[in-house]
Amino acid sequence: MDAILNHPLVRAIPWRSLAVPLIVFLILAMMVLPLPAFALDLLFTFNIALALIVLMVSAYTRRPLDFAAFPTVLLLTTLMRLSLNVASTRVVLTSGHTGSAAAGKVIESFGHFVIGGNFAVGLIVFAILVVINFMVVTKGAGRIAEVAARFTLDAMPGKQMAIDADMNAGLIDDKEARRRRSEIALEADFYGAMDGASKFVRGDAVAGILVLFINVIGGLAIGVLQHDLDISTAIDNYVLLTIGDGLVAQIPALVISIAAGLIVSRVGKDENDVGSQIVNQMFSTPRALAITAAILFLLGIIPGMPSMVFLLLAAACGYLAWMLIQRAERDRKSAASSAAAPAAPAPLEASWEDIVPVDVLGLEVGYRLIPLVDAGADGELLKRIKAIRKKFAQEIGFLPPSVHIRDNLELKPSQYRVLLKGVPVGEGEAFPGLWLAINPGGVTQTLPGTATKDPAFGLPAIWIEARHRESAQVLGYTVVDCATVVATHVNHLLLTNAGQLLGRTETQALVDHFGRLQPKLIDDLVPKLIPLATLQKVLANLLEEGIHIRDMRTIVETLADGATRTIDAAELTALVRSALRASIAQTLFGSTRELPVIALDQELEKVLTQSLGGPGDAAAFEPSLVDLLQRGAAAAAKRQEDAGLTPTLLVPDRLRVPLAKLLKRAAPRLRVLGHAEIPESSSIRVSNVLGAGA
Repeated sequence: MDAILNHPLVRAIPWRSLAVPLIVFLILAMMVLPLPAFALDLLFTFNIALALIVLMVSAYTRRPLDFAAFPTVLLLTTLMRLSLNVASTRVVLTSGHTGSAAAGKVIESFGHFVIGGNFAVGLIVFAILVVINFMVVTKGAGRIAEVAARFTLDAMPGKQMAIDADMNAGLIDDKEARRRRSEIALEADFYGAMDGASKFVRGDAVAGILVLFINVIGGLAIGVLQHDLDISTAIDNYVLLTIGDGLVAQIPALVISIAAGLIVSRVGKDENDVGSQIVNQMFSTPRALAITAAILFLLGIIPGMPSMVFLLLAAACGYLAWMLIQRAERDRKSAASSAAAPAAPAPLEASWEDIVPVDVLGLEVGYRLIPLVDAGADGELLKRIKAIRKKFAQEIGFLPPSVHIRDNLELKPSQYRVLLKGVPVGEGEAFPGLWLAINPGGVTQTLPGTATKDPAFGLPAIWIEARHRESAQVLGYTVVDCATVVATHVNHLLLTNAGQLLGRTETQALVDHFGRLQPKLIDDLVPKLIPLATLQKVLANLLEEGIHIRDMRTIVETLADGATRTIDAAELTALVRSALRASIAQTLFGSTRELPVIALDQELEKVLTQSLGGPGDAAAFEPSLVDLLQRGAAAAAKRQEDAGLTPTLLVPDRLRVPLAKLLKRAAPRLRVLGHAEIPESSSIRVSNVLGAGA
């Protein structure tokens, strides 16, 4: 036997994939082939065991999708019960005249033990089981599945937008985004399948009622007319067998229906099974248990009431409430004692150890946000910040400094503050337990909550409760949690201040990293041609104007060529920008060959050129001219953005640096390009003119 099982041909057979076809084949065979009484006993017992297994798996499933095969299991178990009904009906009608054991011991036992041999009781119990299964459990589970399927489908666009927002912010990679999208689609398919599969159980209940009447009427007719039994004996045999057959089929059906209800009624995505979830949420509030104990005690002392039962349950609820209060008190004292650390003795004299260097990047949080950054509790914000630094390094071209996080009791409980070299560069509020619904534009319907603005981009937003999350996604809001709000703001500030984050330490680390890849190239440049400080200044100039430095090979080669003529950082920056013109155009305009830009009016360009003093000296411009430029640039940039274009000002090369510095505060999104920074393969389309008509 072992040799047969271990044979390569046998081991190559995909037995798991053949399981469902074999089961369906056996179910069909049971409907056609006559089965002995022992086989019926075995199959009915297996049906009960299978229903219990499904119930236990449903009770210990943590998420509905963990049991995604449940609709198929529901179909197969329903078909098995129907085939057993057909097989048992054949045996009851052909051999029922021989006695109550004609269809096996299981049916006989259910007929005698469950109903006590009383036919009226059996019919009533069967009817009650059918009503419970058909009208209560199955109908409720089907309604839940129907509503869940509809809301899941309605919420899919909002969930997809939230996934895209997380991926764009660097919080997740493309693999995680694909996994989440697949999970959303699977969730919609699951609830849709459950909505349809619940009809199987309802149809099974109807079939059970019809089979009962068919067996009773057909059995009495066969027993009296064909086997010459008196009516009393025929009732004893056929009605008992029919009711036993109906009960032995309906009880597993009820168990399966309860399992379906457990699956679709599960709310939440925590790591506990449904039993632990119920215990944790129902029996963890001492106030509720204490009030219940008091009410039960009052009912127990009322004359005529069964005092023993009420007082016993009142004592149990009161004892449980007392235990929970004592446990909470112990936890509070333990937390207080651990927080009260002994104060270290103050040093007698000051030392250099008292000087604490300023962190390049810092994040201060109020006390309500501490759980988000608690390393011991695996704070969600810590993981997000790690992902942000990784994405920043991949996109910008260098590894930013670590973000030092600390709590600050001077802040509001839900406030946070981002510091750059000890100076706040951004702050906001985030509320744990709430969700921020951001209006991307075009959403007119409002939500119940606290109106605010997205701290990263200033978009209108609303802090909402978790129960309004699905509704907000259906309306078109982008809904993100508290940790994502803070992480997105931090990511935006990192990108905005990338030039200040690149210090000598980061530049040296970048040189060392590139030197391992291109040792000869970097050795010829630093420090032979230019010092490290000049390289750091050039890279910082690029980052200040939103140009990434991933293409270090082009940057180093351009600097090596230009350093033979000059070592001025501004002139070297201009040379590098010209060498990176294709990359700059790709970043600003995408893959299009026609570049829509804002141009200077000819008269204004002539005035600016004549007013310019030394190279890059914007201070030579008259105040009235500066005001005209700033107001016109802000208006032109807004017109470009309203048209869906990147606001880009094209100027002569000599004017690029002073105008970029001058217009940075008035129009922070405006990018200033020189003529030498336009790729040869691109064409220019002037969409706006700055200074026309002035």
